[in-house]
Amino acid sequence: MSRWLLFLPPLVFLALVGGIFLPGLFRANPGQLPSVFIDRPAPVVPLTALGDVPLLTDADLRSGQVTVVNFWASWCPPCRAEHPVLLKMAAEGVRIAGINMMDRDANALAYLAELGNPYFALATDPQGRNRVEWGVTAPPETFIIRGDGTVAFKFIGPLVGTDYERRFVPALQAALAAAAP
Repeated sequence: MSRWLLFLPPLVFLALVGGIFLPGLFRANPGQLPSVFIDRPAPVVPLTALGDVPLLTDADLRSGQVTVVNFWASWCPPCRAEHPVLLKMAAEGVRIAGINMMDRDANALAYLAELGNPYFALATDPQGRNRVEWGVTAPPETFIIRGDGTVAFKFIGPLVGTDYERRFVPALQAALAAAAP
């Protein structure tokens, strides 16, 4: 009876390798985890405003226009690194909304006063409750939302560098092209 137990650990190991690890290695992009939000309605946005900046609403995400939703915080160094890219995108006409997470309003407003505000609307998530609904672990994380309110793409990390250029930019261009009349 106990002799067959000797074979149990190697069998469990082989099952894990064959069932979980190998398929993950042969994905199209093994370094990228697929988001469960793609092609689904965007989660609800927080109902709290930041100062006198217009409040982001769920209707803003279903306005018929592609919207980039950026989760950020004033205490986040990668958010500061990506901020010039957000300003440039906004200057080029990209519709960018922000969700400030786990931050103090005064710090977030000072951050925007110092660096500029690329967001047409903002919401705050001071306790980080809504970020969980969006599947956000840490800022910055950015979503591309189609005009019908469905998630087209999720990008984890700052919008800088080759990863941003190779993955985010083409996804944004594709979403904008699909929305063009």
